[in-house]
Amino acid sequence: MTVPEFTLHSPLRIGTRRSPLALAQAEMAAAAIRQAHGLDEDAVILVPMLSSGDKIQDRPLAEIGGKALWTKELERALVEDDIDIAVHSMKDVETVRSPMFILSAMLPRADVRDRLIGVANLDDLRHQAIIGTSSPRRAAQLKAMRPDLVTVPIRGNVATRMAQVAAGEFDATLLAAAGLDRLGQPDVGTSLSLETMLPAAAQGAIGIDHLAARSELALFLQAVNHQATFAAVTAERAFLEALGGNCHSPVAAYATCSSDKITLRGEILAEDGSERHSAVLEFLAIDAEGPARLAQALLEKSSDRLRHLFTP
Repeated sequence: MTVPEFTLHSPLRIGTRRSPLALAQAEMAAAAIRQAHGLDEDAVILVPMLSSGDKIQDRPLAEIGGKALWTKELERALVEDDIDIAVHSMKDVETVRSPMFILSAMLPRADVRDRLIGVANLDDLRHQAIIGTSSPRRAAQLKAMRPDLVTVPIRGNVATRMAQVAAGEFDATLLAAAGLDRLGQPDVGTSLSLETMLPAAAQGAIGIDHLAARSELALFLQAVNHQATFAAVTAERAFLEALGGNCHSPVAAYATCSSDKITLRGEILAEDGSERHSAVLEFLAIDAEGPARLAQALLEKSSDRLRHLFTP
C-alpha cells in the first residue's frame, strides 16, 4: 500500500496520555502503523501528555466533567497541531463529540471482561465487603447480585488500585482484563463472565482519532482498522447515545459481528442495583437504527425512576 504524503509533519506524531496503560496502547498503535506501512521506527513517535483525568485523583470523574477529562488535552493538541493523531481507550471517549474530530480506526479488540482483584470470586467476599470502584456500572451490577456490598470511589492507575487492595484499604476492586493483559499481567485477578458482569460499551477497544479536516489520515489509518471491532464498538456507542444517559447512568453493552449482522446486548440498572433490565437484538450491520431500537426496548421495560437516569 502506498503511504500518503503528510502535508504538515514527518514523523507521524501520536498523542497519548502518560499513564503506563495509555503508553502501552499507544505503542501498540504505533507498531501496527509501522508494520502496515513498512515504516522505520523513528517514522512514528509518541507524544505523551498529562490529562485532567490523570491530574485529579481525589474525586470520581462523573463529578468533575466525566469522560472529557481523558480526551480534552489530546483534542487541544490536535487542534494546535502538536500531534497528528491521538490514541484512546474507546470506553473513555465521549459518545457525542465535536464534528472537528473523527475516529478513523480501531485495533483488534482485546478481552472485554472485568477481573475481580482481591478475592478469587464474588462468593468469597465477606458480608458488607468494601469494593473500590468509581464506575456506576460496576457498582450497580455488584449491588444487584450482592445488595450488602459497599462500594466506595477509587482512583489512580492500575498499579495504584492494586496496591490499595493489597494494603487492605478495600476488600476488592474490579479492573478491565484488557488493561491488565496489555500491562503484562494476564494472570492477575479472576475474570468474570459476561453473564455475571456485562462490560462497559467499547471496553477492550483502542481507537485512533484525528482532525476531520485531515482526510489523508483517514485513508492512511484504514490499513490498521479492524472492521469487526469498529462495527461492534460503533453499535455500542450508538446504543449509549440513544439512551441519552450521562456519566452517572449505570449501563453496559457488548456487540459482536458475524458476517453482515451485529448482535448487541445491552443492560441498564438503577444506581443501587434494585432494578436491572437486559435485552439482546440482532440486526443487519447496515441498519443504523438497530442500537436505538434496543435502547427503546430497555427503557420501555423500566420504571419511571430508572428511565429518569437516562432520558432528560
